[in-house]
Amino acid sequence: MKTALVIIFVIIGVALSAIILMQEGKSQGLGAISGMADTYWSKNRSRSMEGNLEKFTKFAAAAFFVVALVLDVIW
Repeated sequence: MKTALVIIFVIIGVALSAIILMQEGKSQGLGAISGMADTYWSKNRSRSMEGNLEKFTKFAAAAFFVVALVLDVIW
């Protein structure tokens, strides 16, 4: 049981790192000054690939902490 949880923990950690690195930066640059930050893509962000990456990041982070807690209790 411990070995399986450790393997899952490592896989989630590597996947979480990769997903975070795949995301775009949050800085708006000079477009935020002139009001160009509200574009079509920022309004429909939840349907885009970036929105899916954010959702998966939240899910993977929650799973990472749950598995870490379980490992702490078992160990």
